Amino acid sequence: MSTRAVPVAVATPYDVHVGPGALGLAATVLAGRRRVAIVSQAAIADRYLDAVRSGLGECEVFLMGDGEEAKSLATVEHLCRGFAAWGLLRGDAVLALGGGVVGDTAGFAASVYYRGVDVVQAPTTLLAQVDAAIGGKTAVNIPEGKNLVGAFHQPIAVLADTSTLASLPDREYRGGLGEVAKYALLADPATEQGGINALLREHTGAVLARDPGILGDLVAHCAGMKAGVVAADPHERTGVRATLNLGHTLAHALETTGGYGLTHGEAVAIGLVFAGELTGACERVGLDTVDRYQALPASLGLPTAVPGGEALRAEDLLAVMRRDKKAAGGLTFVLPGPDGVTLVDDPPPAALAHAFAAVGVGG
Repeated sequence: MSTRAVPVAVATPYDVHVGPGALGLAATVLAGRRRVAIVSQAAIADRYLDAVRSGLGECEVFLMGDGEEAKSLATVEHLCRGFAAWGLLRGDAVLALGGGVVGDTAGFAASVYYRGVDVVQAPTTLLAQVDAAIGGKTAVNIPEGKNLVGAFHQPIAVLADTSTLASLPDREYRGGLGEVAKYALLADPATEQGGINALLREHTGAVLARDPGILGDLVAHCAGMKAGVVAADPHERTGVRATLNLGHTLAHALETTGGYGLTHGEAVAIGLVFAGELTGACERVGLDTVDRYQALPASLGLPTAVPGGEALRAEDLLAVMRRDKKAAGGLTFVLPGPDGVTLVDDPPPAALAHAFAAVGVGG
């Protein structure tokens, strides 16, 4: 199987290279660079470092910690000081080798170091390959919320090597399916021909078994959807790109208040169920849509209710949601409706209460 290129038509276009062996394209997309700083984590570097640095010129590895706790301003400072001590210059480049934590943090460090150096995203998780590595959103967390400090910094290439997905722990792989479920719900199954919904419906077992051929198609379809939205609204100014945050308003609040005990994809899956129930309670859609928002994550083995949710208070989650980057001074959700998925401000309290109860918050 060969790689395929999914174009991202932003001001400076680039490709998402999808398929087994994509990491080996690092030397091609970074040809002519004097130095390349490779940012990764210890276990990932041990497994994949040789694949990316083969054929590169002078390179140095900068390791960061694991988990959302490592997505911090302290890590960005640590990386930038390391770049400076090594002598990384503006004409050089950063390569982010890892999952979303590495991609977000290294991408943000690249965006601010020397006021911006080029970055190549080399995602090694399903979640990063279908979503986080594409589109130039980079950010770190602060105690007040997830991804609240960041910048738009498009990569010059994305290397989505699907062979890396075989070694993912089961929970991390399934977490990536949370973002896949989001794209399936964003797509219109009535008009989508042979796309994400067809793959999930006709090849569920192969997706769960990580069939290489099916995964290549799935990642490419998701990347293509995101590329189209990013090209239409690269800096999230028109509201088009905000639709990619379907399920994320609750998801980010659950991650922040729960100390990141849920994986991002698990939180998104619960957020999708919440979004379906909320829009149904607002009478924006019928029960068939509400049921689909419940059934699709469940079919992929993802949680549809908050573990231990009876101990959570909706008020605490709402306080975090009001700090969401989409919010315009109140509460803002991405919800399906008669005109497709759109932004909805300040839904009725009764509808919110129904949606929280549906995902098990507050007993």
